[in-house]
Amino acid sequence: MRINKLLSNLGFCSRRETNRLIEENRVTVNGELCEPGQWVEEGDVILIDNKPIPVKDKIYIVLNKPVGIICTAAKEIENNIINFINYPEYIFPVGRLDKASQGLILMTNDGDLANKILESESEHEKEYIVTVNKTFDDDFLKGMAEGVEIRGGKTRHCKVTRVNEDTFRIILTQGLNKQIRRMSKVFGYTVIRLERIRIVNIKIDGIDIGKWRNLTEEEVVELRNL
Repeated sequence: MRINKLLSNLGFCSRRETNRLIEENRVTVNGELCEPGQWVEEGDVILIDNKPIPVKDKIYIVLNKPVGIICTAAKEIENNIINFINYPEYIFPVGRLDKASQGLILMTNDGDLANKILESESEHEKEYIVTVNKTFDDDFLKGMAEGVEIRGGKTRHCKVTRVNEDTFRIILTQGLNKQIRRMSKVFGYTVIRLERIRIVNIKIDGIDIGKWRNLTEEEVVELRNL
C-alpha cells in the first residue's frame, strides 16, 4: 500500500501529515528518502527520524457529534471534528455525519478496522431519529421504506416508523451522501433535525451532546466480526 495509508492504518498520523514528514525528509524506506505517495511492501524497513514506526495502542471512541462540526481529519478546516474532540493521540472519524446533523460517530486510530467497517457499510444497520418541517401521513412512511429514486438510482428498502406527527425513526443499511435528506426532499419535506442514535450494536444512550466514551471490549469484538 502507499506510505500514507500505512501510517494512517497503524495509527501513527494522518495521510496529510505523512506528506509533511516526507517533505521534511524525515521518512526513509530501506535507507532511501521516501517520496510522496511511495508504494511500500510488508518487508520494507521504514524509519521516521531514523527510528522504527512506534506501535500505538488501539483507540476506539464513540462521540455524540453536535451540529456544526465537520467529520474531517483535516485540521486546517474550521470546526473540524479532530480539533473539537481534542484527543491527545491521533484518531480519525470512521465515515461521516454531515455538518447539519448530530449524533453518533465512531473515531479510532485503527485503520484496518475502520476500512473493514466502511467496506461493509452497505450491510450493517444505522438508526436515525428525523424531524421534518411539517406533518406527514402514512404514505410518506411507506414510500420512504420502499425506496426512493435519488441521484440516478433507487435507495434500498429500509425500516421506517412514526415517532410523532413530524418525526420518524429510520434504519438504513446504506451510506449514501445526505441520503435521508435527499429521500425526504423527494416527497416535499425538509429535514430540520437529524440524529444518528445507533451503528450496529453501538448506541448513543447516556452520551451527552459533545461528549464521548470509549467502546467496550464487547463492542469492539462485534465490530471486528462484521
